Amino acid sequence: METSQTHSSESMSKDLSELMKEATKEVHEQAENTLFMKNFQKGQVSLHEFKLVTASLYFIYSALEEEIERNKDNPVYAPVYFPAELHRKAALEEDLEYFYGSNWREEIPCPEATQKYVERLHYVGKNHPELLVAHAYTRYLGDLSGGQVLKKIAQKALHLPSTGEGLAFFTFDGVSNATKFKQLYRSRMNALEMDLATKKRVLEEAKKAFLLNIQVFEALQELVSKGQENGHPVQPKAELRTRNVNKSYEHGPAPGKASEKTNRRHTDMMPISPLVRWILALSFLATTVAVGLFAM
Repeated sequence: METSQTHSSESMSKDLSELMKEATKEVHEQAENTLFMKNFQKGQVSLHEFKLVTASLYFIYSALEEEIERNKDNPVYAPVYFPAELHRKAALEEDLEYFYGSNWREEIPCPEATQKYVERLHYVGKNHPELLVAHAYTRYLGDLSGGQVLKKIAQKALHLPSTGEGLAFFTFDGVSNATKFKQLYRSRMNALEMDLATKKRVLEEAKKAFLLNIQVFEALQELVSKGQENGHPVQPKAELRTRNVNKSYEHGPAPGKASEKTNRRHTDMMPISPLVRWILALSFLATTVAVGLFAM
């Protein structure tokens, strides 16, 4: 018994960031080797799936950043408070307005699994803020690590503008050097004062964060397989809204060959069957976490 406890204490003496990576390795590998992730890496993602993913991420980051703000001066989180560099809510709002239009708040769906994730974030922030670092590390460093790869894939697959519209989520303007910033973040996280029991709870919360993400994948899979968005059937039409399209043409044909070509292009991207739709939806989300965590 004493030998076992000594071994446990020695292993937990490692840096928190290293322990976090080890603790989530198994579930990460499961996501990394799914067919869904491989499909996305091949560029097999549709606009509808991308919009649903963006909507769920908005609810998740809104909750996460609300709790971060609540605890920004708390010593259990303050050292890793980097709002200018990492926070994603504003970027997601920009993307959602681009995809859904000015009424995006009324249009976006929040599946039950996403709501469950949101509730966990609020519970942790209000009752156990020392666990908040597990959620922040899992999401932010994952997105920062895999963001540029995913951005290029999505931009090419969805024929999004080279100027970056619809991809603000993947753009970290406040981080000039991702490698150096991640080193800084890890060093700050490793310096957080935690006893052995708290450290174990943080690692368990990191695994729970990953599992909550998996549950969101499954919920979006079900939503897309039913061909629904916000409780309504998805119509087989061009979905992409652009800021430079005149409002008078939103519900009718826009003039000019360029507009006709754009409409045809995005119509062609619509999924052809429920099976293909849910595979592609899960593909993007699995890749978002798996590629990101792999590089952390």
